[in-house]
Amino acid sequence: MKIQESAENYLEAILMIKEEKGEVRSIDIVNKLQFSKPSVSVAMKQLEVNGYIERDSAGNIFLLPPGKKIAESIYDRHNTLIKILTHLGVCEETARQDACGIEHHISDESFFALKEHCKKIL
Repeated sequence: MKIQESAENYLEAILMIKEEKGEVRSIDIVNKLQFSKPSVSVAMKQLEVNGYIERDSAGNIFLLPPGKKIAESIYDRHNTLIKILTHLGVCEETARQDACGIEHHISDESFFALKEHCKKIL
């Protein structure tokens, strides 16, 4: 299922925060993405309504299987693209910024071809 780039960014951020801190709350997403509290609140409601996340009574946010699948896919693309770009000589900061854009727009076919090619050379 194809979702908007902004939703992919939120799901990826939730995954990253979970790995870093062990738990995720809306304020963590606000701090990581530097978005306003109201924007994050609206986004979390949409992700919850669409079955990508759930929230408990304490305000903790959890990825549901469809959300986790998307988050892991975007995170894999992000990390792989950073490796490729830095291997090609792009500085780390530029590689991170470029990967954030490319990860949402590259086709599955092209990404998997790049990933397989890089397994041979990296």
